Amino acid sequence: MKRILTALVLIPVVVWLILKGPEWAFRGVLALIALLCYYEFDAITERAGASRGARSNTEAQAGIASDRTAALIVGMIAGLALLFVPDPGLASVLIALLGMMLALRASNLADAMPRAAVFTLGVIYIFGAWRFARELHSLNPHWLMFALLLSWAGDTAAMYVGKSIGRHKLAPRVSPGKTWEGSIGSVVGGMLAGGVYAHYLIPSASLSIALALAAAGNIAGQLGDLCESALKRGAGVKDSGSSLPGHGGWLDRVDSTLFSVPVVYALLKLL
Repeated sequence: MKRILTALVLIPVVVWLILKGPEWAFRGVLALIALLCYYEFDAITERAGASRGARSNTEAQAGIASDRTAALIVGMIAGLALLFVPDPGLASVLIALLGMMLALRASNLADAMPRAAVFTLGVIYIFGAWRFARELHSLNPHWLMFALLLSWAGDTAAMYVGKSIGRHKLAPRVSPGKTWEGSIGSVVGGMLAGGVYAHYLIPSASLSIALALAAAGNIAGQLGDLCESALKRGAGVKDSGSSLPGHGGWLDRVDSTLFSVPVVYALLKLL
């Protein structure tokens, strides 16, 4: 019930922001959600030990905490730059270099490589995906709604199909509850929702293109969900946070979108 109530509150707000809201409000909320997701991602990696040293004395741990806080702040600033600067390609290269430089601050140099990798991955994984959301919105707000709908409809279809006829595990080590039947149901549900939405609200898109985009975007979204589940399972946490009742954290809520939006945008540019 909490999951449904949270969705009933969030979905109308998101739809209004994308289709009717002022640009400043859309960008502001996009940036805020990205910052929250990055904070949760950083907490997951901290729990996994990917961004902290192996020493246990108090002085060393204090240095590690200080390094992590500094890296978190720098990551948020770098992420906002990636989200809003005119040239995202140049920003991505500079972020990778910045991650390497941050590695020099590691209290234990054995952590230099994982620290640089975690920083670069987190910034590009989260803020880079939201940059594509910005680009889709600029292209046509309905294309962004289309990309989001693929995950929303797919998740709902997967839940009902999986519970009804799901028998064969999709990725038991990563997410034991997911089944191949539910995954196929998700693709079908995403294609149906995407096809209907595009037919009525994006008439410039042919049905074949809309269905191809819907299938690819939904599959990408399912992979995004599994990737985040793998990160959480490796860190020994169930959810990325607890700010969304019934959903966990913000990263739990948008993990599919972080994969589906870039794929839809890339295919649109190609097709």
